Amino acid sequence: MGKLMKAMALNGNVRIFICDTTDIVAEAQKRHGLWPTASAALGRVLSIASMMGSDLKNKQEKLTITINGGGPIGTVMASSDASGNVRGFVSNPEVHYEYHKEKKLAVGIAVGTDGYLEVKKDLGLKEDFNGKVALQTGEIGDDFAYYLAVSEQIPSLVSVGVLVNEDNSIASAGGMIIEMMPGASEEDTSKVEEATKDLKPMSDLIASKQSLEEILKSIFPDVKILETREIKYECNCSKEKMEQALMTLSDDDLDAMIAEDHGCELTCQFCKNQYQFDEEELKHIKELKHKK
Repeated sequence: MGKLMKAMALNGNVRIFICDTTDIVAEAQKRHGLWPTASAALGRVLSIASMMGSDLKNKQEKLTITINGGGPIGTVMASSDASGNVRGFVSNPEVHYEYHKEKKLAVGIAVGTDGYLEVKKDLGLKEDFNGKVALQTGEIGDDFAYYLAVSEQIPSLVSVGVLVNEDNSIASAGGMIIEMMPGASEEDTSKVEEATKDLKPMSDLIASKQSLEEILKSIFPDVKILETREIKYECNCSKEKMEQALMTLSDDDLDAMIAEDHGCELTCQFCKNQYQFDEEELKHIKELKHKK
């Protein structure tokens, strides 16, 4: 279980989201068999998806982030509900690169910069909200700061990090988004810059075992905590949803599964849960398809 906190500072001119996603990223690492740099890339996006998703207004709304920079990791995707619960995957989980001089995981190399970051918000309206920007560094944090400034007109500081142990397990993970509110002055902006100029990486702050509130108070002594909630890795897949996916197949494909394979097995991209369908179930799906 992870933790997410919302707060205000500087007399309400700064809004802050902060989260500890260590357990969430650990769950993703186990489910997908992620190598270290893949863990760092997906973990950073899961943290941001959780923080951004928690700002949705009701339970029916959801947020999906898709990143593809042409790098070896392929697509990085994460989705969140309004509670901040998340799920995600990468096209290629077996990716590991390091910046040798700094001994840091090279997320930018894994993700690449020849592509886009896209945020889709399903708000239950006729049309979804879509925001899309070109990737700047592939390091995720910088890219989301750019996205928030360009697509949502919110000047922001975004810090995300994942610390991976030598055995590929997750030591710590978390994120923080600091947003300047519409009434913020240049003085407020200067105060934020001064307060965060020596900010340690989020993975180090989480690893230090400080509470999220302690981290916030070390940056903004006047911080006011608005809300604290638990978050988790949660997938909403089901056999019924997989059945709906099978109904989109052609009769020829379904007939081949029945006659040649005597059934099929579908695996959810997000959580790796597997769903089996036998011959009779596939025949029933074909019948339902023609009744619609």
